[in-house]
Amino acid sequence: MNTGPQNDWFEKDFYKTLGVSADATDAEIKKAYRKLARKYHPDQNPGDAKAEEKFKEVGQAQQVLADPDTREQYDQVRQMGRGARFSAGSGGSGGGGGGFEDVFSGLFNTGGGPAGGARYRTGGDVPPDLSDLLGGFGGGFGGGGSPYGGSPYGGGFSTGPTKGGDYTASTNLSFTEAVSGASVKLTLPGGVPLTVRTPVGVKDGQKVRLKGKGKSSPNGGEPGDLILTVNVKPHPLFTRDGDNLRLELPVSFAEAALGAEVSVPTLDGQPVRVKIPAGTPSGRVLRVRGKGVAAKKATGDLLVTVEIAVPKDLPQEAQEAVAAYREATAGIDPREGLDDRARKA
Repeated sequence: MNTGPQNDWFEKDFYKTLGVSADATDAEIKKAYRKLARKYHPDQNPGDAKAEEKFKEVGQAQQVLADPDTREQYDQVRQMGRGARFSAGSGGSGGGGGGFEDVFSGLFNTGGGPAGGARYRTGGDVPPDLSDLLGGFGGGFGGGGSPYGGSPYGGGFSTGPTKGGDYTASTNLSFTEAVSGASVKLTLPGGVPLTVRTPVGVKDGQKVRLKGKGKSSPNGGEPGDLILTVNVKPHPLFTRDGDNLRLELPVSFAEAALGAEVSVPTLDGQPVRVKIPAGTPSGRVLRVRGKGVAAKKATGDLLVTVEIAVPKDLPQEAQEAVAAYREATAGIDPREGLDDRARKA
């Protein structure tokens, strides 16, 4: 007969492990366990072997005391075994091994006696159900990244198979690749190659989740995900404004004053002709529909901001022409009323 678990029950005071009295209520046991499980959980104490061992001890105590039948069996064993210790041998003086072996045969269905009322089969350091405790906390500690146990209690703890942990990676895309979508080649841990197609219109800093491409589950659950962070390089001409693109368009004074039709570049490389109305001031925004970022519902627009370009050096004839224009418009004050509006503000 394997007496390891029985000795374990005799030698360990599960009430003391949880810091509760022997007549503690189920609610008190539950509260004490949750507090200690959070304190010693390996996710909270990475690399701390003592904390991990304490976590396992707390889990074992909870698993035994949380179930009314198991707790009753544990209390009976503790009561009968006060001052005694099990040994692996059979027989012996003083009525030692044999009588206790019969008791455990009934409690655990080890094959040495009647199995009435049996709940667990022995054969490990703890009853088999305790393996669930070391299988996976789910929501209680931030999701499926942890390889450690579950709990029969609700309220943030999950039971059953746990989702595997996530991988994280990053990639750099050109502005055009981000708008149009691109194929990215990655290498997962272990040298596994993976080709990923980024979404059309992905933004700088956006995180793309690829389901099922993360770590394997430690206990038969679904694999984790790959979280890909996209870094987008700036474009020398275009900027993003949601699904719209913005462009600053230099125009001459004559084009803005008299009106013109000019060529405007687009991100796809196919220029479009845009009409500049006569009298267009610097800063006015002209809209070119359908030349922005393709989205699920619609494609954005290209927003063209007119910027009147002032040349630094003018040839003599141009200077004379500008001087003549100044004289011809001497009676026009572009700042008329500006002082009055300033005083009224």
